[in-house]
Amino acid sequence: MSAKHPIISVTGSSGAGTSTVKHTFEQIFRREGITAAMIEGDAFHRYNRADMKAAMAEAAKAGNNNFSHFGPEANLLEELETVFRTYGETGKGKTRHYVHDDREAEVLGSPPGTFTAWKDMAPGSDILFYEGLHGAVVTDKVNVAKFADLKIGVVPVINLEWIQKIHRDRAARGYSTEAVTDTILRRMPDYINYICPQFAETDINFQRVPTVDTSNPFIARWIPTPDESMVVIRFRTPRGIDFPYLVSMISNSFMSRANSIVIPGNKLDLAMQLILTPMIHRLIETRRRAS
Repeated sequence: MSAKHPIISVTGSSGAGTSTVKHTFEQIFRREGITAAMIEGDAFHRYNRADMKAAMAEAAKAGNNNFSHFGPEANLLEELETVFRTYGETGKGKTRHYVHDDREAEVLGSPPGTFTAWKDMAPGSDILFYEGLHGAVVTDKVNVAKFADLKIGVVPVINLEWIQKIHRDRAARGYSTEAVTDTILRRMPDYINYICPQFAETDINFQRVPTVDTSNPFIARWIPTPDESMVVIRFRTPRGIDFPYLVSMISNSFMSRANSIVIPGNKLDLAMQLILTPMIHRLIETRRRAS
């Protein structure tokens, strides 16, 4: 953790909805005049798309049918930890981009499924913002979590997470339901061992819970809408959180535990604005005093 160069990490599985939370942070940064250096978790995958397929095939030949992007072997977690540590110490670091599709290829000048070259982050940022799979990961070799000043977990209930992933991968990437299902099954051991434990490290978890039937996510025709959901917001340390204020400001919300508030799904952006804006202000104010 760093007073001069704070770091925020948003962590969630594939299909969890971290990009929505990232959008809210971008709104706050823009409104409050905060310059954020952005890094993507996908930039720290070890393999490009073609090499990942080859690595999976090699792992399968060796008897490992669960090789996945969720696990440490397919990622550059040591490099991610180094970026967090270096930024916290100096406000500098290197990153790159993973090119997902043709649209990004036009912007980034690299074919889909490849990485851009490593580059220094733009100087003069107020904060580092990470969004991806491993923003709070702890293994026997790395501890990324200890370098982040504010850690956010995005954790929809598992059936909803699968529905969101299936619909996204079919619509945006052209995968069949069967192919996405195979990916979910292959990733399950790493999901249990490396994704879930991070949510015990996070400072706040946002967990969307549908209020409609999602008992068979593999045949769901639609993703439940925010109006068809509730969101459980859990604070690891509730000290300093003004729960009466939040309940008064967010209609139809209530506290379910001493460290948790439940809100209507369509109030998520409002809740994040109310909760996160003062936290970001505190990080920036601490930075200014330390500088």
